[in-house]
Amino acid sequence: MSTTRRCFLKLAGIAALGWGVRPASQVLASGGAASSEGLLLASRHAVHAGPDALKAKRWAMVIDTRALTSEIIQEMVHACHSIHNVPDIPSKQNIKWIWETHFENLFLEDVHEHLPEDHPKIGVALCNHCDNPPCVRVCPTKATFQREDGIVMMDFHRCIGCRYCMAGCPYGSRSFNFMDPRPYIASITPDFPTRTKGVVEKCEFCAERLAEGKLPACVEVSQGAVVFGDLEDPESPVRKALASRFSIRRSPSLGTQPCVYYLV
Repeated sequence: MSTTRRCFLKLAGIAALGWGVRPASQVLASGGAASSEGLLLASRHAVHAGPDALKAKRWAMVIDTRALTSEIIQEMVHACHSIHNVPDIPSKQNIKWIWETHFENLFLEDVHEHLPEDHPKIGVALCNHCDNPPCVRVCPTKATFQREDGIVMMDFHRCIGCRYCMAGCPYGSRSFNFMDPRPYIASITPDFPTRTKGVVEKCEFCAERLAEGKLPACVEVSQGAVVFGDLEDPESPVRKALASRFSIRRSPSLGTQPCVYYLV
């Protein structure tokens, strides 16, 4: 059996497993036989860096759990979701890029029944943009990929909806569009693509804003509770924040090396 035929059958089988996904023949027809490097280059060029673009060797985020309030988190969610056309679907099939959750849900390995009374009660969850992202390894079409600066991206047009990335992510940071999301968007932002039924989506650290010299939307409205910067720059805001207080990451034993840190 030829390599091309094996590739087709593999993708066809994966597509059959996903509910409401696009046929693998459509994926291959758009250049699925190209090399992985070619696919990544085509996807990366979807975000064009301007002359004022913010750059880093390794982007990271630090969240001060003691500075967060439900009101601040809701501002962060609204800013993120409105800019990125995230639908408001009132059901278990809702789409989330960033959301409020209980402290215990965030840090399964770090909580116990004898925590002090003043420990943080709430936190905010989003994609961790891991150094070792399992979602990238399991994606059969390279629809999810990692940039050189560490940001884990999504190519919505290449996603076939197999949801392997959702199974691979141990943090539940990805959402699947079980229905057309566009009727559930109150006001569409024309500068960011809407998605279709059968596509996975998640936080991308506002890569399109970084390309314009802007910080992520959630950082701008966090009232100082969230900082963002280059993890490899000792003078960056994230390095200074990490040096100031004790911090933890979500489920470090999994070996994913998250790049979202929480001050506790």
